[in-house]
Amino acid sequence: MIKKLEQTTQFIQKQLEGFTPELGIILGSGLGNFAEQVENKKIISYSDIPNFPMATVKGHAGKLICGTIGQTKVAVFQGRFHYYEGHNLEDVVLPTRILAKLGTKALILTNAAGGINKDFAPGELVAITDHLNLTGNSPLIGPNPEELGVRFPDMSEAYNLELNKLLNDVANELNIPLKSGVYAGVLGPAYETPAEINMLKTLGADMVGMSTVPESIAANHAGLKVCGISCITNLAAGISKEKLSHDDVKDVANMAMEKFTKLVTTVVKKWGQSSI
Repeated sequence: MIKKLEQTTQFIQKQLEGFTPELGIILGSGLGNFAEQVENKKIISYSDIPNFPMATVKGHAGKLICGTIGQTKVAVFQGRFHYYEGHNLEDVVLPTRILAKLGTKALILTNAAGGINKDFAPGELVAITDHLNLTGNSPLIGPNPEELGVRFPDMSEAYNLELNKLLNDVANELNIPLKSGVYAGVLGPAYETPAEINMLKTLGADMVGMSTVPESIAANHAGLKVCGISCITNLAAGISKEKLSHDDVKDVANMAMEKFTKLVTTVVKKWGQSSI
């Protein structure tokens, strides 16, 4: 694990020629166009990075884009890996661990999610305040090399309060409606049944998706501050009578791109000017 991580990180560092990102961003389904906001770009295709798996899901371009947004140095992963694709969790969280090795201080995780909370509507953005790990697995299972983090990391503030405050302050400033909620991370790739959605509702989940949780765990393990944003792309099974499809998920995420881009771009710029 460590050898692969170091080899991959060294390759990326060589490509970046001394550029050190301060903030990482992982883009979810249908949100990849945000990468257009990055200036002074250095683009590295996943296919060129040693030990890197390929993103196989539609809406995940498979590119690492490094550069600046305002004065903030960023590394943007345009496409993520999912456990349901057959990747092991070590590979799913490889981008997160690379960000930590590169010296980033914080990570913004984004995703497309199904709305469980009846106050949520498709196209709305939600700040993740906490999560439920219902995948049945963790990227921390197995040997724990000390350079990755402590054996038993604290998860009582999995989503950093200061980053969430910044996110909410920026949303208010820009008049962008932003809800808050608990994200349920499930295995997938089948969408949930109505009975499963009722269970998740009982457990306190406001939205559900098939990503983010492993990356959040790995980031907290590595000492990164984490912020999470869900784009509600559909109402969950049983709440809406509509059949669920990935194409619809991408379409709704694309429709929310303008406000998502405005919000995240401003957050990144203000984060670079803050001490968070």
